[in-house]
Amino acid sequence: MNIVITGSVAYDYLMKFPGYFRDHILPERIESISLSFLVDSMVRRRGGTAPNIAYTLALFGEKPQIVAAVGEDFEEYRLWLESKGIDTSGAHCIPGVYTASFFANTDRANAQIATFYPGAMAYASQLSLKNRQADPPDLVVISPNDPAAMSLYVGECQEMGLPYVYDPSQQIVRLEAEDLRSGIEGAQALFLNEYEYALVQKLTGYDTASILHKVKFMVVTCGERGSTVYCQDGQVDIPGIPPDELADPTGVGDAFRGGFIKAYLLQLDWETCGRVGALAATYCLEHQGTQNHNFTPTEFVTRYRRIFDDHGKLDVFIK
Repeated sequence: MNIVITGSVAYDYLMKFPGYFRDHILPERIESISLSFLVDSMVRRRGGTAPNIAYTLALFGEKPQIVAAVGEDFEEYRLWLESKGIDTSGAHCIPGVYTASFFANTDRANAQIATFYPGAMAYASQLSLKNRQADPPDLVVISPNDPAAMSLYVGECQEMGLPYVYDPSQQIVRLEAEDLRSGIEGAQALFLNEYEYALVQKLTGYDTASILHKVKFMVVTCGERGSTVYCQDGQVDIPGIPPDELADPTGVGDAFRGGFIKAYLLQLDWETCGRVGALAATYCLEHQGTQNHNFTPTEFVTRYRRIFDDHGKLDVFIK
């Protein structure tokens, strides 16, 4: 299948401070605060919504293409993604700029001081889907990115008649209400978590019925409680799948989307799509980082069948 995923590409720099930030903050001197923390460890992880979603799709044997603005430090990341079966020809390097980066320092109480540098992501609106030298995609995923780029891709998909999934999630607070309405009104589907869904309702004035007049279906994830698929025939509640070992919740939503989209494009029923997404999310939850889980399609189906009876539907994953 020809799947195009637009969104952020980023490096995550994660640090651990062995003390407590609160012990070093003087409220009476807050106006002139000047602090430096010596950390015990730092790891750099590959991240960003576009490659996170693409990574899980690649585990299922897909070769999705990411369309994103990246920096001059992206080459190592590019080679790694290509080795996993992800098409990076749509990742355009912005000279003299670094790839978007998230710097987070966490103390012993799990308090966190973080900085996000958008870097090349700020140039994403300079990239057009119209410039792709390839067949029209079966599906475009519009995931969190520079807000202007998200609005651009919505307009281009609508103009070119390209089916797209709208996933505004973390950027809802940066998007104008009219941009959100436009993104929803032309989409095949809307993906949100439950808090983001409440924000969308508040900003757009749409309730569930209004949204379902505009999209084919909507998926709302609810953490360990699972997810709900809203469609024209009602709603389907999907249970969460407990991990064998809980390691890191980062990127779980992106893994869910990758699994769900794979099953959806194979025209499986809503319950199966949701369960495939839930198990993909659990694989991610069991590993540190957003792109460190691993499975073959056969291994995935085998584990799925230990939990659910698919009546042979997932045979399409391993043909």
